[in-house]
Amino acid sequence: MFPRQTHYQIILSRSETRPQAKLYGFTIGERIPSFPLPLQSEDTEPILDLQSLLHGIYNRARYYLAIDYHKEPVPPLKLEDAVWSDTLLREQRLRT
Repeated sequence: MFPRQTHYQIILSRSETRPQAKLYGFTIGERIPSFPLPLQSEDTEPILDLQSLLHGIYNRARYYLAIDYHKEPVPPLKLEDAVWSDTLLREQRLRT
């Protein structure tokens, strides 16, 4: 069975189990899944919360001051994703 259709994917391939890999898929409206960060085979793999990391970078860099959220993204989003995005931006008071 094929995995569901997603906008983004993270693929993890540990050297000791290649060519097998783990696929983490997510769409624009979903939280980025946390995943174990592959290290050396004898090391404990930390869980990487990429969503929190990106939120922290966004906030510290103050990107919300540099991005014009009144403009539509390029390339444009599909209708259902554009509605989701617009609602989110309005809730965050980044768009009127």
